[in-house]
Amino acid sequence: MAMTIKDCLNRAADESPSGIALKYRRGGEWRTRTFAELRERAWHVSEMLAHLGVQAGDRVAIFLENSPEWYEIYHGIVGIGAVAVPVDAKLREMETVHIFHDCGISIAFCSARNAELLDGVRRRLPALREVVAVDGHVLAADFEQLREEVSGAAMSGGRAYDKLDPAADSPASFIYTSGTTGRPKGAVLTHRNFVSNVESVSEGIDIRKTDNFMLVLPLHHSFAFTTMLVLPARAQCQVSLVESLRTIQPNMAECAPTVLIAVPLLFEKMLARIQSGINERKLTRLMCRCGLTRVVGKKIYQRLGGSLRLMVSGGAPISPATLAGWNRLGFRMVEGYGVTETAPVLTLNPMHAPKVGTVGLPLSGVEIRIVDPNAEGAGEIAARGDNVMQGYYNNPEETEKVLRDGWYHTGDMGYIDDDGYVVINGRKKSLIVNREGKNIYPEEIERQVLKSEWVLECLALGYREPGEDTGERVGLLAVPDPERIAALEDKTGEHLTDGQVEKLVREDIRKQLAELSDYKRPRKIQIRFDEFDKTTTQKIKRYLYAIDTSR
Repeated sequence: MAMTIKDCLNRAADESPSGIALKYRRGGEWRTRTFAELRERAWHVSEMLAHLGVQAGDRVAIFLENSPEWYEIYHGIVGIGAVAVPVDAKLREMETVHIFHDCGISIAFCSARNAELLDGVRRRLPALREVVAVDGHVLAADFEQLREEVSGAAMSGGRAYDKLDPAADSPASFIYTSGTTGRPKGAVLTHRNFVSNVESVSEGIDIRKTDNFMLVLPLHHSFAFTTMLVLPARAQCQVSLVESLRTIQPNMAECAPTVLIAVPLLFEKMLARIQSGINERKLTRLMCRCGLTRVVGKKIYQRLGGSLRLMVSGGAPISPATLAGWNRLGFRMVEGYGVTETAPVLTLNPMHAPKVGTVGLPLSGVEIRIVDPNAEGAGEIAARGDNVMQGYYNNPEETEKVLRDGWYHTGDMGYIDDDGYVVINGRKKSLIVNREGKNIYPEEIERQVLKSEWVLECLALGYREPGEDTGERVGLLAVPDPERIAALEDKTGEHLTDGQVEKLVREDIRKQLAELSDYKRPRKIQIRFDEFDKTTTQKIKRYLYAIDTSR
């Protein structure tokens, strides 16, 4: 019989009641919650919801930053068969209203800041009955006060949590896509979707009961949610919460995590800081040049808690140079691939045989095929398995576009190599087709441009000159790296004008592009000094940008 997320927590609380589920810092000290305590607190949330009239199938929002309360609220929601809707705590008003209205949120748990936001838009959200502020606010019900009011019922034999067990195929979460290509859509993901996915992931990376995961990504994102809430409950292991992205290194030193799962940008920034520290010290720099990089790596390993056995990158493609940099230091890092609609992991590089440049092998229980492959075997990646969503909530048209005969069409382009590893070329929607009919993957161009030390980020985009109605030309938007420019100014003692910066960056970009075939090289290179607008997982929202053909 298929397990539910509720089953995972119940089993952990029954089999490992004193096992540490969460470790978090509050009031200047580290605190812990056991699995038994986490379930008890989930009982209270379920009771609160029942008190507020929530029934099975009702949608309840978690509009919060990462916190131990996030965990108990989620388990309390799904424990009575309601549907949890994780919402990015940093969303703007327009996006928030869209999500709340789209799926008819009835109750929202939020921070004081977001209680004010919701108070200002409540007249536009007729389904919203109550807002509960976890940190207290005059405009909302108080979480702790409600908890005390229902405590007697929650701790009794007739508690709401025990009255209903959700079915494996009932929705557990509506997770809204991050919106890199337009308005977010709510993926309907069931208990079976999530639990089957964590069981497959556990086989792929050898999760142990003694593991301690470090939570650095926002839980509203499917990658973090599955690997940092469902997976640890299923495996009965610990999660430690970082205080903020600025305190990752000291928090790791204090918590000694064994597994770190994050997006490429975070790993790239961590590695850049490490390499900067190495370069600043003559002895360590010399040791690395003499082939003693792993000796240096052992010191870094100790500074990160001394227990880190595995790092997993996902959410976006990672640079092979970043993978190589960590591996040279002696850290084991593997890359995986997935999408929100598949709960989310599809492939993972095996720990015993990772293959750089690929996103690994399909997980057990997941089928991958290439749709409409070209002569080189590249086409759209499609997936099938128990982890594939039911569809988009209240959006049959968009569902029909991506779900066909049980196969989810990812929109990602790629191929499967001779060893069965999946390689991703780019996004179907961002694919550029030139006037000769040649397919050009923007990501390939962007990877090449980012080899320039002067470029912070870039976008390769298709465009047409006025009057053209067939094919596309390749254009590039690039953002200079302000830290590198500042370092150059400090070194030379000269201030660079915007025009000088543009010339410097453009010339170096052209040097990098010389390695690409002529038809892939951008005909227009435009420099901008503002960073691109991004999703919370740092994916650039491509749909917001275009090449200016008047320049």
